[in-house]
Amino acid sequence: MASRPFTFGVLAAALAASAPSAQAQFGSQPSELELIEVRDDIYVISNVAVPGLVTALITDDGVLLVDDKFEIDHDNIVAMLKTVTDEPVKYVINTHYHGDHSGGNAKLQALGTIAVASTQARASMVAANQSGQPDITVAEHAAIHLGGKTVEIHKVGRAHTDGDVVVLFPEQRVLAAGDIFANGPGTSAQLVDYGGGGSAKEWPKAVAEALELEFDTVIPGHGLVSTRADLEAYRQRTIRFAETLQQLVSQGKSRADIEAVVRSEFDWEDFHVQLALDGLINEFR
Repeated sequence: MASRPFTFGVLAAALAASAPSAQAQFGSQPSELELIEVRDDIYVISNVAVPGLVTALITDDGVLLVDDKFEIDHDNIVAMLKTVTDEPVKYVINTHYHGDHSGGNAKLQALGTIAVASTQARASMVAANQSGQPDITVAEHAAIHLGGKTVEIHKVGRAHTDGDVVVLFPEQRVLAAGDIFANGPGTSAQLVDYGGGGSAKEWPKAVAEALELEFDTVIPGHGLVSTRADLEAYRQRTIRFAETLQQLVSQGKSRADIEAVVRSEFDWEDFHVQLALDGLINEFR
């Protein structure tokens, strides 16, 4: 394991890349994983070296995953699941198209898993020629019934990308939020994938849409298992981020001035700046 965790900023370049190139740069070694029981047959598979959470619902009729990390992590994820169930993975829901959330699709599909994502996420994967393109797409809302349990998929507005979904486990009152929410050391900065249709202006609305659902526990795309209150606080942060950027751009502040603010007040790092600063400024003009 790495001597210190990569931050979300270090991973940022991978998030905007296709699965193969992302894996080559940031997933060259399988992650060391940890399995954490969250509630009532819902587990989180997490790791320190390359942050990114996989949610697993275990049922007597099979397993449902939310996100599946990089392709190279597939064997370790399957091994982790086998410590709690012998059932196969029936479904994987990708919260968006980035390779650290969908890179394991192809290997799972080869075993019979059905991959599900938003219409926009699939279009982005096709455009990037990513492997493991979803078998089923969701335009707005959908539900999967597996082993007597219900899983709801809700498309939200533009935020991290234009294809973000959140996944609700209503009986357990757990929400897997994907990358519209990150919470934990080194993960709080908003990375807007402008090439993937993301929006800092609309991000607060997307989080508000998620907050319309009924849940107590939130599994972020990156970071630590959190609470509803944590997501509410994060929404306030996204509002402040958008308001600050609008003010800076309206005042005609220079690129360097804006960069200094997003670094000092919103935890942006080099990769955030390289990938998204120009898009951010253009969005608020």
